[in-house]
Amino acid sequence: MSNRLFSDRAEAGRVLAKLLGRYRGNADVIVLGLPRGGVPVAYEVAAALGAPLDVFLVRKLGVPGQEEVAMGAIADGGVVVLNDDVVRGVGILPDTLRSAVEREARELRRQERTYREGRPAPELEGRTVILVDDGLATGASMRAAIQALRRHRPARSVAAVPAASESGCRELADMADDVVCATLPSPFFAVSESYGDFHQLADEEVRELLRRAVGRPPEPAEEGVSEVALISAEALPAEDGVRRRGTTRRAPA
Repeated sequence: MSNRLFSDRAEAGRVLAKLLGRYRGNADVIVLGLPRGGVPVAYEVAAALGAPLDVFLVRKLGVPGQEEVAMGAIADGGVVVLNDDVVRGVGILPDTLRSAVEREARELRRQERTYREGRPAPELEGRTVILVDDGLATGASMRAAIQALRRHRPARSVAAVPAASESGCRELADMADDVVCATLPSPFFAVSESYGDFHQLADEEVRELLRRAVGRPPEPAEEGVSEVALISAEALPAEDGVRRRGTTRRAPA
C-alpha cells in the first residue's frame, strides 16, 4: 500500500470537508484558502459546505539557503509570527529577518492584486471563518493567519488541514476556536509526503479556482467516497480534529 494519504489536494479537500460537515448550510460561514497550496483544498471544502471561497494571504519566512525550513511567517495586515527555535538555532540576524519580512510583504501585495483581480476582500466580522491549508508542519503560516484574522473580529475561527504534525496541530488548539486536522501521520517528515501529486501551484491555477467559486454555485461533495477509504493505514486519523491515542483506522485492502 502506498504511504501517500491523498492522490492530490482536491481529494484531500473532499476528505477534510467530511470532518467539517457541522458547518454545512450555515450562511455565516466563509472558507479562506492559504495560497497557494491551500486554495485547491479550500475549493473542495467550500463546495461541499455550500460556502463562499476566498484567500487569506500568508507567506512563509524561509531560512536563507534552506527556504523549505520556516523561521516564521507573515500574514495580511503586517502580522509576523516567528519560530523562535529555528531563529535561535540557525542564528538568524535581525537584518536578515527584516529583509525576509520586507520581501514577503511585497509578495503579499502582489498576490492581493493577482488573485482578487479587483474584487474587494470579503467582510469577515461576525462570521465563522474556516482557514484551510494543504498541511501543517511547524504551523507558522496558520498561526500567523489566525492572529491576523483576529483583527477582523470573526464570530468563530476554524483552522483545518488534511495532514499535520501532532505538535503543530496541538499548538493551534489555544489559538483557534476549532481545529480540524484530518490525519496526523507519525512520524511526520513533510507535508509533501502525504500527497501523490504535490506540485507547486502557479498563480493562474489559484486564479482559476477563485473565478470558478465566484462564477457558479458550489457543487455538493461526492457521497460515494468514504473518509476511511481515502486515508491509508500509515496515518492516524483525528476524529473531529482530535487524535485518539491507541486507535487506528485502516483503509480497505
